[in-house]
Amino acid sequence: MIYEKLWSEKTKHMKASEIRELLRWVVKGDVISFGGGMPDPKMFPKEDLAEIAQYVIREKSNTALQYGPTQGISELINELIKFMNKEGLKIDGPESIIITTGSQQVLDILGRILVDPGDVVIVELPTYLAAINALKVYEPKLVGIPLDDEGMKTDVLEEKVKELKKEGKRIKFIYTIPTCQNPTGLSMSMDRRKHLLEIASKYDLLIVEDDPYSYFLYEPVEFKHLKAMDTDDRVVYMSTFSKILSPGLRLGWMAGNPEFIRKIAIAKQSMDLCTSPLTQYIAAEALKRGVIEKHIPKIKEVYRKKRDAMLNALEKYMPKGSKWVKPVGGMFIFAWAPKPINTKQMLIKCVKEYGVAYVPGQAFHVDGSGKNSMRLNFTYPTIEQIEVGIKRISKAISEEMEKF
Repeated sequence: MIYEKLWSEKTKHMKASEIRELLRWVVKGDVISFGGGMPDPKMFPKEDLAEIAQYVIREKSNTALQYGPTQGISELINELIKFMNKEGLKIDGPESIIITTGSQQVLDILGRILVDPGDVVIVELPTYLAAINALKVYEPKLVGIPLDDEGMKTDVLEEKVKELKKEGKRIKFIYTIPTCQNPTGLSMSMDRRKHLLEIASKYDLLIVEDDPYSYFLYEPVEFKHLKAMDTDDRVVYMSTFSKILSPGLRLGWMAGNPEFIRKIAIAKQSMDLCTSPLTQYIAAEALKRGVIEKHIPKIKEVYRKKRDAMLNALEKYMPKGSKWVKPVGGMFIFAWAPKPINTKQMLIKCVKEYGVAYVPGQAFHVDGSGKNSMRLNFTYPTIEQIEVGIKRISKAISEEMEKF
């Protein structure tokens, strides 16, 4: 059978995730991984989850092991409303939330319901790699807006919006991770957040706020969620249980205008009918019992120490001409090797010869830039592995520099 002739046109725009491919290499051997955005497995609340899972299966099996509503079980939605209220996010009611199979599913659905070929989606430069891959299938024009220490440069954004409007382009939405951004760890200043909302209102634009990391702020940074500042109902908010409970549960959620959420639900119906009711009941019970609330500060303290260990190792070992962001939160440090270095080309050598892995930074740039950059995850490896791994990467960079 020659399968090549069967593929749809859309498959031409599908690309293997560099992170997922990297994880496949890493599990095969003794490799220190700074690659995926994986939580520290020691921080999973295993005993609490074991007790909750047993309780759910014994006491709620009639519904937990059955098909569930596409929008999500009411127990979890109601607990999320309380949880989000504590985070400063006031949600109008259950019809304003949908539970998804990880927040990654939301990104795919957004492309499905909003994007026609040629439509513009504005993203940060750099931005979350899996968002790029999810959206590319729907053939948008992805436009990147550069960042500085205050996050997205909203003055550049406004000029780009004017330019695109003048060209007659349809801008479907602005995708942003304003707090502890992936991959940089930067957070958007309050002034920039206000300006972003003003731009969206002035030019009638939708904002998608992705918020997996705001639970892990290590510096006293003032911030409000864009959704909490939104007075025009033009921000849709998404988050996940992957970082605060367990990625294995595969649970995310979106909050927004009920009409928008309803369209998300219709698209989801044909994808998976519903998100696993079993894992939804487990998450609902974890929220109800306060497991997540008491667990987040513990994770935060461990991750702060790991971030500091990586920053210290970078300072100690990285060769002259290298630089990196000091992230205010999140799970990553974004770094740049001296300019001649191509981190994608160097990766194979790092994995095979030095036993260390990272994600090449070019994959996070929709304009193809960032060839000398890399994203380093500090939450998964141990502090000892962080020290050894950064030393190995630094040695590889120094060897590459000798070629120039």
